[in-house]
Amino acid sequence: MSANTNKKPNVLFLGIDSLRRDHMSSYGYTKLTTPHIDEYATGGTLFENHFSPSVPTTPGYASMLTGMDCFGTDVVALRHEGGLGGHVKTLAEVLRERGYNTTCIGFSGNASARGFDLYLDYDGWGPDGSGRSPKAERMNDVAIPELKRLAAEDKPFLLFLRHMDPHSPYLPPQPFDRLFYEGNERDPNNRSLEGMDNFEPFVHYLRSWIPKDCTDSDYVDAQYDGAVAYMDACIRRIFTALEELGIEEETLVVITADHGETLNEHECYYDHHGLYETNLVTPFILRFPGKVPAGKRMSDHTQIKDIMPTVLELLGIETGITFDGRSLVEYINGGELEREPEFYITECTWMRKHGWRTPEWKLIVALEPDFHFKPEIELYNLILDPQELNNVAEQEPEVVKLLIGRMEAHISRREDSTGRANPMITNLNWHGHQGGPFKDSQEAYETMRIGSASNARKLQEKEVEEKVVEG
Repeated sequence: MSANTNKKPNVLFLGIDSLRRDHMSSYGYTKLTTPHIDEYATGGTLFENHFSPSVPTTPGYASMLTGMDCFGTDVVALRHEGGLGGHVKTLAEVLRERGYNTTCIGFSGNASARGFDLYLDYDGWGPDGSGRSPKAERMNDVAIPELKRLAAEDKPFLLFLRHMDPHSPYLPPQPFDRLFYEGNERDPNNRSLEGMDNFEPFVHYLRSWIPKDCTDSDYVDAQYDGAVAYMDACIRRIFTALEELGIEEETLVVITADHGETLNEHECYYDHHGLYETNLVTPFILRFPGKVPAGKRMSDHTQIKDIMPTVLELLGIETGITFDGRSLVEYINGGELEREPEFYITECTWMRKHGWRTPEWKLIVALEPDFHFKPEIELYNLILDPQELNNVAEQEPEVVKLLIGRMEAHISRREDSTGRANPMITNLNWHGHQGGPFKDSQEAYETMRIGSASNARKLQEKEVEEKVVEG
C-alpha cells in the first residue's frame, strides 16, 4: 500500500500501563527486556529522564491526554468521582475536531479516554487455559485489524493502545515466564516474600496469581520482566504492520506509560502506590521520520504533561490552549528547554500523600495516616540513596522545612492561576469508603484492601464493573 501524501500525519500512541523505564534495556537495564523497542527507538528520540508526577492510572492518563498537571485536570485519585472536567480538552477531542478518525483500544470507561469515535476492548487481565495471560497477543488480535482499517481510510487517524502486560497480574506466556529466572522459586529457606504474605490488605489478591508455594521474590520480579519482554515482542508486530502498510513515514509513534511499578520494594508489593522513584519513572519515546531526529537521547527532565503539546506541534496543529506542559519540539531539534527540574508529586491510590522532588531530594508528606504505618514525613537524598532506603527527615530538618516551603509556594501559585483548590486537599473520599481522613494507620490497614483479582480489575475498568453488577 502506498502512502497518501495528502493526509495529515497519523498518530500511533502506545500508552502502556505500569511500565517503569528502569526495567527497559533501552534505558540501561542489564536484562534485555525490550530489544524491539530499543531498536525502534534508534529511529527516533528517547527521553532519558521522563516522569509521571501524579500516580496512579487515573491522574497519569489524565495528564498524558490533556497536557495538564493535576491542578489543571482536578484528577488525583484512582477512584476519581465523576468525569473529566469540561474545562479541558483531550487529545482525541482536539484531533477529532480536525478531521481525524480516533480509536481507543483497552481503555473504555476511563474519564480521560473522552473523545474517541470508537472504543474497542480486549481481555487484558485473565489467564488462559495454561494459567498464563497473553495480554499483548490479545491486544494485537484487536489492534492489527483496526490499524489496517484506519490506514485504508482517507482520513488521518489517532490509534491509542493501552497495553496491560506490566500491570499485575504478571503472567507472561512461556518461554517468557522463565526468561530471566533459573532459580528455585519454591525454596523453603527463602523468606523474601514473607513481608508480602503478612500484608493482609494485598496478600489475597497477590496470591491469587503468585503460586501459593512460591517463596522467592526474584521469581515474581522475573515475571514482571518477562511480561515486559513478551509485550515488546508482540509490539514488534505492530511496528511491522505499520511498515507493511506503507504509512510509517506519515505516522508519529508515541511510546510512554501512565506510571511505573513497585515490585518487592518499599513494602508496596507489586503495585503502583507510593511516591518512590519506581512509580514516578516512565519511558517516553517519539519516532516520526523526517520530523523527529533519529538516534537522539535527551537528558533534561520532562514530564507526562509535556506529551500532548509536543504531539500537537509535531502534527502542525494549533489549538490556542494554554497547556501546563511544554512542547519539546524545539528542544529535540537542538534548542533550549525551559527547565523544570523540581516538581510537585501526588498520589491517591491506597494512600493519600504529596511531596516535592528535586534532582537531589525527595520529600513525601502524608496527608493522612497510611496503611503501611510509615512516618508522616519522609526525606530521601536521591544522589546518595537512589533506592530511597534511608529516611533522613529527622537528621535534615532544615531541608524538610525548605522543601515544604517550595511545595506550598507551588500549590499556592497553581491554585491562584487555576482559580481552584488543590484537588489533593478536596478529595477526601479518594478511597471510596466515605468519611473523612483516617484517624490512624490501623484504621487505614483495616479499611484499605484489594481483596480479589476481580475487585482489582473493577478499580481499573468501570465498564467491566458495570457488567459484573448487571450480571
